[in-house]
Amino acid sequence: MHEFSLISELLETVMESAEKNGISNVAKIKLIVGECHGALPEALSFAFKALSSDTVCSDAELEIETKKGILLCTTCGHEFSYAILQSMCPECGSFYLDIISGRELRIDYFEGE
Repeated sequence: MHEFSLISELLETVMESAEKNGISNVAKIKLIVGECHGALPEALSFAFKALSSDTVCSDAELEIETKKGILLCTTCGHEFSYAILQSMCPECGSFYLDIISGRELRIDYFEGE
């Protein structure tokens, strides 16, 4: 489960920033996760609960916002919503697709005191 390593890095980043800014208790972390990233929000939440204990983030709420995946057909220019295992353009049938939105995995912000 790669979500544990992702959350481990997230916690490291938040804890470093909290220390630099004199924050001793993180109350909330908002994470943006793209549909096309492959990280499962439920697994991220589970990993967060398991890894955040005994840290400044132990009482923090993890809010996960899912960013819609948008694909672009490079043949006809049609943009359409991402669907798992979709491998062709619904407009022209081309297999030449680019992901233009939905790969994100980033900390939007965190709050604390």
